[in-house]
Amino acid sequence: MLWDDFLKSNYHDWRGSGYYEDRLDKPGWLEQLLTNHNLPYPGAPSAKEMDDLKQLRHQILHLVQRLTEHKITDASDLEGLNKTLSVAPMILQIVGTESGFQLVTAPLQSGWASIGAEVATSFVRLLTEGDPSRIRICENPDCKTVYYDETRNNSKRFCANNVCGNLMKVRRFRARQKVDKT
Repeated sequence: MLWDDFLKSNYHDWRGSGYYEDRLDKPGWLEQLLTNHNLPYPGAPSAKEMDDLKQLRHQILHLVQRLTEHKITDASDLEGLNKTLSVAPMILQIVGTESGFQLVTAPLQSGWASIGAEVATSFVRLLTEGDPSRIRICENPDCKTVYYDETRNNSKRFCANNVCGNLMKVRRFRARQKVDKT
């Protein structure tokens, strides 16, 4: 999903080194993100456009935190998303696919405002058409990766069991070993 790939621009080292990287500032990262989601790359963003992208990321992360803490969102929580959506108006189009039809959005203008609107639309579609209670933040306190839990019983705890899940198992095991030795 576009929105969660966009949130991965806020990288925290999952191994606990404390390393942090804002991938939005990393050359080529945005272009690769847009390529992966079949969106046009409008060129390097200006300082204002970069600030707008970072603000959008902050707004989505804030909503994710409120949702994962089961707190009720109010109009002020949605204000930033609505502003981003209104800056770049889109039209809806129906297109034929191999399996039938699909409703797609097409921006009326190009540029970073429309990219921000696409990201916001991706997140809003999940909120309105998906199950927001399945949005999670990895339980590894060093990771902070946001993901959508698609397990049947809604029990996924880590962004990736073979990475954060294993790391947390090892940490718990070593903590128990340390307690047993004392």
